[in-house]
Formats: sequence, C-alpha cells, structure tokens
Amino acid sequence: MINPIGSDKLNPLFVSDESQRNALIDEAQGLPSLLVSSATAANAVMFGGGYFNPLTGFMNLADALSVAENMETTSGQFFPVPILNLVKSTESIKNTSRIALRDPNVDGNPVVAIQQIATIETVSEAQMARMTDKVYSTSDPDHPGVAAFNAQGNIAVSGAIQVLNYSYFETDFGGTFRTAVQIRSEIEQRGWKRVVAFQTRNPMHLAHEELCHMAMDRLDCDGLVIHMLLGKLKAGDIPADVRDDAIRTMVKLYFSENSAMVTGYGFDMLYAGPREAVLHAYFRQNMGASHFIIGRDHAGVGDYYGAFDAQTIFDTEIPKDALQIEIFRADHTAWSNKLGRVVMMSEAPNHSKEDFVLLSGTRMREMLGQGIAPPKEFSRPEVAEILINYYQSLDAG
Repeated sequence: MINPIGSDKLNPLFVSDESQRNALIDEAQGLPSLLVSSATAANAVMFGGGYFNPLTGFMNLADALSVAENMETTSGQFFPVPILNLVKSTESIKNTSRIALRDPNVDGNPVVAIQQIATIETVSEAQMARMTDKVYSTSDPDHPGVAAFNAQGNIAVSGAIQVLNYSYFETDFGGTFRTAVQIRSEIEQRGWKRVVAFQTRNPMHLAHEELCHMAMDRLDCDGLVIHMLLGKLKAGDIPADVRDDAIRTMVKLYFSENSAMVTGYGFDMLYAGPREAVLHAYFRQNMGASHFIIGRDHAGVGDYYGAFDAQTIFDTEIPKDALQIEIFRADHTAWSNKLGRVVMMSEAPNHSKEDFVLLSGTRMREMLGQGIAPPKEFSRPEVAEILINYYQSLDAG
C-alpha cells in the first residue's frame, strides 16, 4: 500500500487508549478553554483521524505564511494550506500553557481536543490578506471560503493537540464517517492494491458514476473509495445524509460486489479550488489511495477558478516528490446522444453541445422540486427519487 506522507506509518492524534483518554477528558474540565471555530474543530477531527499526517498540531504564524507562499513549512514539510487555530480573543487562556478546545458544533460545547500552547501570535491585516490571496486566489469577501477564513479572528494559537472525540461526525454519520486509519485498514482487508478515490460534496449523477468506472478501468484499480465531505457547506448544498442515501443506493445497484467503498470525512469545505485539490490529494494518500480523480473545477465555487486549474497546479506549483499519489485528470462527463453512452466531452470528436444531455444546477433543482425526474441519461431513477423527496420536503416545510 502507498505510504502516508512524511512517515512510514500514520500517526493519528486521536487518543485511542481509553483510560488515557478518560483521564484527559477529566483534566480538560479544569483547563482554561477556547470555543473554537467550526473549521478549527473540523481540523482537529482531521488531525485525530490521521488525515493531516505528519503534522502534530496547529501551525505557528511563520509556518502558516510559508505554507501559504510555497506549500512548505519553515522546516520543509510539504502541506498545501495553512492549518491555524484562529481566535478573536485569548483572554480566557492567559498565563497558561495547556488549554481545552471546545466544539461549537455540538450542544454543550464539549472538549474536542487539548492543545499544548507553543505560541500566541497576532496576525496582521496584511498577513491575513496574503494568506487569503495565496490560498483562495481571491480576496473577495463574497467567496464563502474567504469569508469563513477571515471571520475566525486574527490571533493564532499554535501547538500540538490530543484529540478526544470526532465531534458530531461519528455520532451523526456513524455508518459513513471513517478515519484515514480505518480506511487504510479496510483497503487492506479487502485485498485492494490499486485504489482510486473520488471526492464529492454532491450526490452522484450518472456522469459521476461512469467517471468512476472509467477511472477504475483505465487505471486497472481493484477498488474505489467514494469519500464524501460531511462537514459544513455553503447555503444551498444538499445535506450529507441525503447525499449518503443517494450514493449508497447507486453503489448497491450499479457497482459490483467489493468494488466500491462509501465513506466520509469530517472537514469544512474551503472552496479553494486548486489549493484545496492538492489538500484533497494529500489526505487521500494518507488514507491509502494510490490514485485520485480530479475533474473540472474541482473544489471550486462560482467563477473564481479556471476549469482545469485544479489539475495544472500539480504540474506547476507542487514541490518535487511531495506526493506519491497519482492524479486521474477528468474532463466534464456527459451522456452522448450520438454514442449512446457517457463520455468525457473532450474525448468525443464531432460533437456539438446539443449532442450531449446537459442540465444546469438551477434547472436540475427546479425539476426535482417539481417532482420531475431528470432524463435517465442524466441521473439514475433511484437516485432521482431520493432527491425529489428531499426537494419536495423543503417546499412542504
């Protein structure tokens, strides 16, 4: 199996020893605490699951700025985006070196992790702006990732963490949420050697399904890991439980036995386009995938990124030998009326736009909300039924 990044084995930061974890939970009740942002809590979950291996905690300002500029920490460790614990005030943690990080996404704000403070640094307006521009390629406050990043605060608390739970992900998505450690273990149990991963924050329509089949066939893969984002999304995105139901139904009906694994991870979407595509590849290598599908406008939003910027960044900006995982570069896929099957549009010569079955997201939502199933060339009927029920429940509410 492919090695994790920066070490021979994964070093997840979740405290797996139950007695030690219970002792830390007891200790946490007496520690000064911070109510952290949703992004910070989700990052703690990613640390806990081994996805951010070999990082041991939240970055200091020098490392964050270095990562933003050239995707390497000051010591030369590759990482695609700054991972900061940003807060608006540190009044509650003055004169202490060990603090509890409280989860904003769970009732009662339980402690998600304990952090050993290494530094507390004020991030200047210029430094926030530089990191924003480098990671998101824009400073537009209407960009959802830019808005979320800059809303957290400008005080960075760095240091190693010990993760005590997986927030709401393990309880709300118990059948789907998996750590990188668990996915590696299941890949090994299934006997897969070559594994391709598919990232999604949306339900999978026929074109997505066929793209996965294409990648598996062309790469000669033993298995596919459908890895869906379970964290915070932007307004209008379909909730994780609905996506989960739709994807599991598709896999059950249209994938052969022991060929596809449906999993999810606890992370708040950045919508950072190319940089986030690299981050996605980073933690897919850590979870054991040898290949990763990156399609048109991967991790993008609006018109902030070029259609294939998330692919070309792997050629132009990543430090040499930073990643072992290989990228499967996909174009937009759609049903060809001429050929009677789903194709990559770039691989379909002598086609005009009218030769493909294409639906805009807006038109798709309109149809589903009206109880109209999209064409069978666009969506499996069983998937469409699940989405129709969801959109009609919104209208009923």
